[in-house]
Amino acid sequence: MHLARTHDARVTAIELSFTQHQRAIGTHAGTPGVRFVHGDVIDHLRTAQPFDAAYAIGSLAFTDPHRSLPALRDGLRPGAPLVLSLLHTDLHGRGPSTTVAPREQMILLRDNPPLATQMWVLAPRLWEDLLTGHGFRVEAIDLLRPSDENENNPVNPVVQQLIRARRLPDRPAPDSSRPAHVSSRPGHVSSRPAPTSSRPARISSRPRTPRPPAPHAAIGVGAIVLGDQGLLLGRHRHGTLELPGGTVEAGESLEETVIRELAEETGLIARPYDVTLLGTLLDHVGDVVRVSVGAIVNAWRGEPFTRPDESVGDWAWYPLDQLPDDLFVCSAQILTAWRPDLPIDHAPAHFTPYDHRTAPSGDV
Repeated sequence: MHLARTHDARVTAIELSFTQHQRAIGTHAGTPGVRFVHGDVIDHLRTAQPFDAAYAIGSLAFTDPHRSLPALRDGLRPGAPLVLSLLHTDLHGRGPSTTVAPREQMILLRDNPPLATQMWVLAPRLWEDLLTGHGFRVEAIDLLRPSDENENNPVNPVVQQLIRARRLPDRPAPDSSRPAHVSSRPGHVSSRPAPTSSRPARISSRPRTPRPPAPHAAIGVGAIVLGDQGLLLGRHRHGTLELPGGTVEAGESLEETVIRELAEETGLIARPYDVTLLGTLLDHVGDVVRVSVGAIVNAWRGEPFTRPDESVGDWAWYPLDQLPDDLFVCSAQILTAWRPDLPIDHAPAHFTPYDHRTAPSGDV
């Protein structure tokens, strides 16, 4: 209502609950620029023209984010803001979940008994991962706590998340007006002058353009840490079990990435000469080429423990003949490249070994 009254915005207010829909009409009927719709917001977004902004006040948590976020992305113009208000801590002081799964919550109603319903009450970092993975850039996440308590205001444990995100632009289509690259071929006459005796001793190089290339690949490492009790695996907050590892940062060698990720995720300390790189695995997720580099950590110091700020924790040792289900696909690919006899199913990947002791080049 504020946007319509103050900024002359055209607002579409969508509500699935008929009672809430009627209440909104009864309260705000006649507000210029506001249209009230009784229906499912996801269904509405599929048929409506893209919106310039979207605000979801407490409502997004009632729908699977894997269903709602793609619809919101497709229903917003590039650059459009998305503002979400979501439950963080409930009336019983129960905090958010760290896995993408619904849970039962009691909803207090004004004139009726509490209603049991299913809600996705997720940790802020999990919402950030989900939004990023569905084409949004998260700009801020704030926790809104109750005002100071006093004798007339009993303790209220409810905390809300306020998330401000923005819909990223679509990936640009190839420029058909750009001239095709001309390769060397018979009959081609080069305009490059012939070399002379004054040619410099070193050959120069330069980028094609000053712009960085369009991102289309992701590279990460996975570390095999095999101790007396078995293989070290941790549980990701999305539920998969996986090797220590992560994304290669700018300026790092692959060995340095293994050492850094091992220390950050597990607390284990290794040195460069403790790391043996196995090889490169190539597969793809959608239109992104995924490059995974497997490594063996031959020696380390310390004991693994869960780091509170990391995505993976609950580290444990698993005998190779008792590996668990739900392995992360990249970890599974690395393990079968290392030990082809392990009975692990996973999506195929092409493996190029660095060391003659590993499996030969080919699909795993």
